[in-house]
Amino acid sequence: MLPAVSVRTFMGFGILFLAACITSLLLFQPYVLIVPFAALLFFWACHNPFVLFYVLVAAIPWSIEHNFTPSLGTDLPTEPLMLLTSFGLLSFLVYHAHKRPLRGFFSSPLTIVLLLQALWWGVSTYFSTDYAVSVKYCLAKGWYLSAFVLTPYVLFQHRKQMIRVAQIFSISMLLLVARTIVKHYEFGFTFERINDSLWPHFRNHVNYSAVLACVLPLLIAGYKFAESKKRKQLFAVLLGISALALFLSYARGAWLAMIVGAAAFWLMRFRGLVHGFLLGLVLTAMATFALIDDNRYMRFAHDHNTTTFHTDFSEHLQATYEFKDVSTAERFYRWIAGVRMIPERWATGWGPNTFSDNYERYTIPAFKTWVSSNDDRSTVHNYYLLTVVEQGFTGLLMLLLLLGYAFYTAQRVYRRSADPFLRTIAAIGAVVLAIHCTVNFLNDLVETDKLGSLFYLAICTLIVADVKERSQEVKIQNSEFKKL
Repeated sequence: MLPAVSVRTFMGFGILFLAACITSLLLFQPYVLIVPFAALLFFWACHNPFVLFYVLVAAIPWSIEHNFTPSLGTDLPTEPLMLLTSFGLLSFLVYHAHKRPLRGFFSSPLTIVLLLQALWWGVSTYFSTDYAVSVKYCLAKGWYLSAFVLTPYVLFQHRKQMIRVAQIFSISMLLLVARTIVKHYEFGFTFERINDSLWPHFRNHVNYSAVLACVLPLLIAGYKFAESKKRKQLFAVLLGISALALFLSYARGAWLAMIVGAAAFWLMRFRGLVHGFLLGLVLTAMATFALIDDNRYMRFAHDHNTTTFHTDFSEHLQATYEFKDVSTAERFYRWIAGVRMIPERWATGWGPNTFSDNYERYTIPAFKTWVSSNDDRSTVHNYYLLTVVEQGFTGLLMLLLLLGYAFYTAQRVYRRSADPFLRTIAAIGAVVLAIHCTVNFLNDLVETDKLGSLFYLAICTLIVADVKERSQEVKIQNSEFKKL
C-alpha cells in the first residue's frame, strides 16, 4: 500500500492533469498540456536540485554568449541553469530545514570573509555611478554564490559527490578539448586560427587555456588516487593530451599560471604558501609604485602605427616583450586610465560593472591603439585594478583578504589533517586559486561564467575542507579529554 503522502501527490497531479486536458479542449491549445509536466519537473527540482547542478557543471565548457539586444546578453545555458539551481536549492533548504543541510557552513572564517565581500558589493552598488548595471552585477553574483558555493557545500558533504562533480567537469572539458584539437588540426595548428577552433564556446584562447589549466590538477589527483595500473595509464594519457592542448592554445598567461600553480603546491608542502602570497603582494605594490612615481610609465608609450596583431606566434612573443603587441599595448592604455580613475572615487569605487562607461576620458592618447574603440565593451584586463576602480580600496582589500585566507585555509588543512583526501582537495583548491591569481593579472576572468564558476567552486571546496578538518580536531580533542 502506498504511503498517504504519495497518494495525495498522485491525486494532486491527476487533478492538475485533468484540469489541463479540459482547458486545452476548451481553448483549443494543446500546449496547455505541458503545464502539469512542467509543474512535476519543477517540484522534483525543488526536492533534488543537485541533478540541475550536475547539468550546470557539465555545461560550463560548452556555454555560449548570446545577446538578445545590444545591451542585454547572457551565457547559455549556464546562467538560466544557475538561476534554476539557486531556486531549487532555496526550496530544498526550506523543505529540509530540520536536517540542517548548511550545518557548519558559517563556522568557517573563510565563509565570513566571503560574506563580507558580498556585503561590500552592495555598499559599492549604493554609491555607483550607474545604479542599474551595478544592481544587475549584484544579482548575478548572488546566483553565482548560490549555485557554486551553497549548492556544492550541501552536496560535498559526501566525498563521492565531490569526486563525481570533478569527473563530470573533467570529462565535459576533455570532450571539448578533443573537438578543439580536431578543428585546430584542420587549420594546421596555427596560432592565427586557434580562436576559430574554439568558436562559439570560448571567446578566445585565453579563457580556454585558463579553464584547461584548472583541469590539470584534477587529472593529477585522479592519477595519484588511481587504484589500478589501467586507470593510471588512462590518467597519464589524459594528462598528456591536456598538456598538449594547453601548449597548442598559445596562451602565455596560462603557461605562466601552471608554473605559479606548481610553485604554490611546493610552497604549501613547506608551509610557505601564505608567505609566498604576501611576498607577491609586496613585489606587485613596489612595481606599481615604481611605474607611477615620476610618470615612469610614459617610457613604455608605443608608436600607434607599429602595434599590430601577429599571426606568427614567435613574432607575437617578440612583440610582447618589445611592447609592440596590440593586446599588450591596449592593456597599458586601459591600465593607465584605471589608475587615473582611482583618486576620484578611492573609497567606494565607481560601482560594479561601470568601468567601460567611464574610463574613456581618463585615457592618455600616447598609449592609444587601433583597437581602443572597445566595441565589445571589455574591461581593464586586470581583475585587481578593476576591483579597486569599481569597488574602491575596501573592495580590493576584501578580495585580497579572501584570497589570502583561502591560501591560509588550504595550508592549514594540508598541514594538520591526516586524511589524504582532505589534503588533496585542499591542494587542488590552492593550486586552482593560484592559477586564477596569475591569469587575472592580465584578464578579468572571475566575471565570466567559465572561470568565475571554478573560482567559487575552489572557495567552496576549501570551506568544506576547513569545516571537516575542524570537526575532526574537535573529535580528537574530545576523545583525549575522555581519556583524562
